[in-house]
Parts: sequence; C-alpha cells; structure tokens
Amino acid sequence: MYTSKEFIADLECPYAWPGGYPRFFITSDCAPLSFAAAIANKNQIIDAINEQSNCGWRIIACDINWEDAALFCDHTGKRIESAYAEDEAQLV
Repeated sequence: MYTSKEFIADLECPYAWPGGYPRFFITSDCAPLSFAAAIANKNQIIDAINEQSNCGWRIIACDINWEDAALFCDHTGKRIESAYAEDEAQLV
C-alpha cells in the first residue's frame, strides 16, 4: 500500500534516477496526475492517502511515462512529458 511518506519522498524526484525519466502519479481511480498538480494539492493528497479515501486525490503509485505521447494530467489538463515519445508528442 502506497503511504503518505512514500508520496512525500516521490514528490522530491519528478525524474527517475538514473536516467532522468519523467514520472507522474496515479490516483486510486487510475487517473494520471502531474507533479505540478500533486505539489499544488499536496495536503489534500496526504489526507486522502492517510484516510484511504476514494475522493479522487488518493495517490496509489508513482510511475514513469515511458512512451505515452498523449498522457495528460487529469487535474490540469496539461500533457505529461514522456521518456521516448517526445517526437510523437509534436503530432498530438
């Protein structure tokens, strides 16, 4: 189970190391969430994780966006950078 402690630690590293691959968060309803959205809503997310809430803010994982050129943050609507599909992103 993903904890608020893990979330806080993940929040410090928007890029995986080694490699510098861009990361994003996944909510309990499987929505992608950008680091900008997570930072802006940090307290709500921590509360949701601690309470095991299904309010839409509970983060269950942090992952790398390897090749999805069309991955958008569910909160901000902005595209989440990918590791290997940036050329394709120009076409989206």
